[in-house]
Amino acid sequence: MAKGMRLRRFDLRKTLFLLPNMITLSSVFCGFDSIRISAAAQGEADFYKASLLIVFAMFLDMLDGRVARMTKTQSAFGLQIDSLADVVSFGVAPALLVYQWTLHRLGTPGLVIAFVFTACGAVRLARFNVLSTGDDGKPQKPSKYIVGLPIPGAAGILVAIVMANHAASGLIGQPEYALTMLGVTLGLSFLMVSTIRFRSFKEIHLNARTAALVAFVIGSSVFVSMKLQPAFVLVWLLSVYVGLGILESLWGLPAELRKAFVSGDSDGPPPTASA
Repeated sequence: MAKGMRLRRFDLRKTLFLLPNMITLSSVFCGFDSIRISAAAQGEADFYKASLLIVFAMFLDMLDGRVARMTKTQSAFGLQIDSLADVVSFGVAPALLVYQWTLHRLGTPGLVIAFVFTACGAVRLARFNVLSTGDDGKPQKPSKYIVGLPIPGAAGILVAIVMANHAASGLIGQPEYALTMLGVTLGLSFLMVSTIRFRSFKEIHLNARTAALVAFVIGSSVFVSMKLQPAFVLVWLLSVYVGLGILESLWGLPAELRKAFVSGDSDGPPPTASA
């Protein structure tokens, strides 16, 4: 061995640091391949394949964060690359999927709304990064609430509808439903950039309210599966999640208005009547 050469110690932590990032890049590949299939789709089977790839990307997106926490390799770099991956897999991929599937029938409005979905997803992720990063640049502990609809949830609803359409032999993909899909895509775009708080389910406590919600979800899912088809259950579950966030925000609105009214009164004495 040449003089001066040293054997470097194997650094396990650096190796583990690569693991969640490789999972994230695998999610990007699924989104990229979904875009490729959607762009050249010839029928419902291709749209179904593109949808499945986005579902795989969602699974990998959930996995990389858990792996990072298990191996204690969370970092600001991981937060940024995860958001960039989400823009591709849950912003561009589902937007192009729903455009090629049905929104293209509406011409320019369909193209614009598909882009709006991607743009709102990018804005939502940028805001999430700002709120999730401390003054030192490191990721903060996740809260039990998320401001704005998470982009995987918004993408999941679009993907679930396309998959349900495949199970329904293309019924939902008929031209008469194009305007409905336009409204759904626009509504999801608004929810992503809204200030409505959605539960992250990071801190779930077992109580009567939680048990009742779980019982409702299971019972209603069985009902939807029996009345329609099992493929529609995912659409229903994601819709329940969105509806829960909206209802909780509306329920807490009176309290916020009272708080704003009280704080407004404390700024100074009430105005006197003029002559």
